Amino acid sequence: MGPATGETVWYLSNGVSKPFFEKLLHAFAHEVGAGPAKRIVLLLDNAGFHTRPNLTVPDGLRLVYLPPYSPALQPAETLWTLVDEPIVNRLIPSLDHLHDIVDARCRWLIDQRDAIKTRTTFAWWPKNHAPS
Repeated sequence: MGPATGETVWYLSNGVSKPFFEKLLHAFAHEVGAGPAKRIVLLLDNAGFHTRPNLTVPDGLRLVYLPPYSPALQPAETLWTLVDEPIVNRLIPSLDHLHDIVDARCRWLIDQRDAIKTRTTFAWWPKNHAPS
């Protein structure tokens, strides 16, 4: 999953908070099957709602934080141009319409693994290894 495979999981939201992010972590863990038999390392920035204290992390997820002010190290940052391509320089009549366009784009991108891999597999990124 992730940069080596191009597999993505998208969530759209019109806001952020620590309680919302905690629910999102649980939904993500469930979606990818994280648990005692499958460990997932999730790379995050240091946004306040991403960090402890008072953040319950589901079993099977390990949160790893990037150094401050280092978006170039976050593979997900390179995906924004793919996500916002259908809305750039367009008048979007409403927030609901914007949500529909971005939702459709994210659903389409799920199957675009090669496009994702070319943007997220940096030369320095660890290679995918089978568990030993």
